[in-house]
Parts: sequence; structure tokens; C-alpha cells
Amino acid sequence: MKLIKNIFGKIFALYALLLFAGTMLIVFIPIWIFSFFPDPKKTWGFITIGRIWMKIYMPLIGCPVRIKGQEYFENGKTYVVVCNHNALIDVPVTTPGVPGVNKTLAKASMGKIPLFGVLYRIGGIMVDRKDEQSRKNSVIQMREALEKGMHMLLYPEGTRNRTNEPLKPFYDGAFALAIEAQVPVIPSLLFHTKIVNPADKGFYAWPHHIDYHFLPPVPTTGLTKDDVTALKEKVFKIMWDYYVNTNV
Repeated sequence: MKLIKNIFGKIFALYALLLFAGTMLIVFIPIWIFSFFPDPKKTWGFITIGRIWMKIYMPLIGCPVRIKGQEYFENGKTYVVVCNHNALIDVPVTTPGVPGVNKTLAKASMGKIPLFGVLYRIGGIMVDRKDEQSRKNSVIQMREALEKGMHMLLYPEGTRNRTNEPLKPFYDGAFALAIEAQVPVIPSLLFHTKIVNPADKGFYAWPHHIDYHFLPPVPTTGLTKDDVTALKEKVFKIMWDYYVNTNV
């Protein structure tokens, strides 16, 4: 039975990949046209088309997305949204799931992938974490995105959580950004993406619904850089407690 499931998982992963590539060719041109506009209009176009794309694509691969807590986003306010990171499927769920216009931080290597990399560069801020100047430039670009009214969607664990724990320890970056910009942090959590893309199975996918929950915002007004660690630990505890106590 395990062998049959592994075979099906690889076939399903191929189906999901081919369907993604095929549908990407349909949306590529209109998204590419928006790339000639300045932000936030450029990113608005990317997000708007991307939401329609993923609303069709995700159910077609047997992974419908259920979202909860979008009411915590107030009109006219910008937020640093932090989310757990379990699988490759996370980005197609979170980017269209965050209300309004948002950008994410993406590895520079992803931007080099033919066609797909173009979309990544339009919708994200690219960073080479091994390059100090690239890291500094990404912080400047994230601050500019917030100033232009775009949310920043960040994964404070840094890389995929390949452990059996609900969360990996957080890095400071997202919380330092929120304090510097004096914008609230909205914790968010993905459920079941580890089932869809298990970290230990390589090229493999399994159909399963995905839940994406937003939690009440955590204010940063009046906080300073000395409060980064305390804010990080507070948000970590909020997310951990919600994850282990939520049945979805």
C-alpha cells in the first residue's frame, strides 16, 4: 500500500506541475504587461491575476484553500504578515490569501528560473542571503513597499520547517522591520501543507485541503529596536499556541 501511495504521489506531483506550467502560460502575458507599471499598480496587477489563477488552480489539484481571519485587516492600514513555512505550495496559498496588495521576500535564485522567475521578480523582493549588500537593499525595498501601502508577507523561520515541531525558531528580520516602520504584525498559520508537500519525499504531492488562518494584529506602536526579541517571542508563542490548539 505504501509503494502504491508513493507512486501515486509522484504521478500527482507531475500532474500538478504540468497544470501549473500550462496555466502559467495563460496568465504570463497579462502579468508581464503590468511589470511595466510602477508599484503599487504593478504588484496590484500581479496579485489580482494571481488570485483568479490560484482560485482555479488549487481546486483542480485537489487542494482547495479555506481562509479565516481576513477581517483583521483594516482598510487603509499596512501590516507585516508573518507565516509558518512548511512546503513549496505555501507561496501560491499565502500571496493571494493576504487581503490587499502585498509583497514577499524571495530568494534571488528563484528569479533566475525561466518564465516563472519573471513572475517571482514582479511579485517579490529578491534577496541573496549570502550577499550583505543584497540583504541591506532588500530591507530598504521592504520599507518602501510598506510606505507605498503594500503589506509585507514574510516567513520568519527563514526556510521550510522540516522538523516535527509546529514551528522553527524565528529570525529577527520581520519584527525589526515592523518596529522600524511602526506597523502591526499579523500572525498567520498554514495547516496541512506538510501533507501536500512532505519535506522528506522529494518529488511528491498529495491532494488535501489547506487552511490559512490570520490572527489578531500585534501592535508595535512605541516599540524600539530594543524590543525586537520580545516582540518575536510574543508572536512565536501566539502562533505556537494557536497551531497546537486548533483542530482543522
